[in-house]
Amino acid sequence: MKKEKNNFESGNQIAIFKGKEIRKTIFQKEWWFSVIDIVGILTESVDARDYWYRMKIRVNDEENFEPSTICRQFKLKASDGKMRETDCANTEGMLRIIQSIPSPKAEPMKRWLARVGYERIQEIEDPELATKRTRVLYKLKGYPDGWIEKRMRGIAIREELTDEWQNRGAREQKDYEILTAEISKATFGITPKQYKNLKGLKRENLRDHMDDFELIFTMLGERSTTEIHRNEDSRGLEKLQEDAKFGGRIAGNAKAELEKKLGRTIVSKNNFLELENKKRLK
Repeated sequence: MKKEKNNFESGNQIAIFKGKEIRKTIFQKEWWFSVIDIVGILTESVDARDYWYRMKIRVNDEENFEPSTICRQFKLKASDGKMRETDCANTEGMLRIIQSIPSPKAEPMKRWLARVGYERIQEIEDPELATKRTRVLYKLKGYPDGWIEKRMRGIAIREELTDEWQNRGAREQKDYEILTAEISKATFGITPKQYKNLKGLKRENLRDHMDDFELIFTMLGERSTTEIHRNEDSRGLEKLQEDAKFGGRIAGNAKAELEKKLGRTIVSKNNFLELENKKRLK
């Protein structure tokens, strides 16, 4: 089973199948899904990880097929909020795995996977579709239009920055985490992990729970960092890290000026968890 470093950030790393969450990530322009999550939905097992482990042994013996050969391992966010290596399969691989799971829920899942795969192909051919679908998802969750516009702009700025990092020497997932933390510390005085703790978040995406000002200063820090990279033609993690600190400091200084004028801090404990809870209850 191969382990892959995933250097892509997606605005929607959680898929929903009939109210159940399925973690996913993009690798080589296609979706890869958490096998454990899908196995758990189809089998309703109290321990999907153990079911998957035993299934691999059974299928290898009975069908002469080793499911692990069509899987890769990516770091996905676990229930405790930590990034852990997780068995994943693409649409084709998941369809093959599902064939070996005796479950009446398999057919709807097959159709769902086929549709998700088709939509991803459409998005590759027309990237604007991905933006439209993400916008619709935020709208359905109840986010206000003004917030959605800022969030969508922030996603574009983030993707532009991570492209620069990849092209300039950042390779490992931990490199991206280090650089992101440098910008966050210089902008807000805390790391993304500390920020999530402040807002009472676990698996949730931090930026989906930022208010307008938090999003704006995040964008300023990341956009400044991108421009510094280009202006100085930065190469290597050490130089990228230096730029990230400087870019974040620019946003941090602007934030400090606004806080001084407003007489309050911009960093907020507020979140949008009530919107997500309402969505889950529907």
